[in-house]
Amino acid sequence: VQLQASGGGLVQAGGSLRLSCAASGRPLSSFGMGWFRQAPGKEREFVAAISWSGGGTSYADSVKGRVTISRDNGKNTVYLQMNSLKPEDTAVYYCAADALGWGPKIQYDFWGQGTLVTVSS
Repeated sequence: VQLQASGGGLVQAGGSLRLSCAASGRPLSSFGMGWFRQAPGKEREFVAAISWSGGGTSYADSVKGRVTISRDNGKNTVYLQMNSLKPEDTAVYYCAADALGWGPKIQYDFWGQGTLVTVSS
């Protein structure tokens, strides 16, 4: 499966963005999905994940209550709605897919190219 992340950009603190991850090559419904981010000089970290049907979700403590992951298997797309953005949310955001699981500790097999989110103070 190929993953294409989009929707990043520059936003002021307190603003919102919705990231999208479009899948091609295989049905998205075959995969558990995750979003990760990597800030400059830091390691990549888990942000959110969603089960195959969307019935299960998981969030990092740092984004819980501000971020919502969702998916539309009919459109082969996963979304990350981010509200109340903070400067510390600045990072490259990556979507990832795995056929066998979902969650923060999964070794995802497929990764998108990343989309940059910059939050100004």
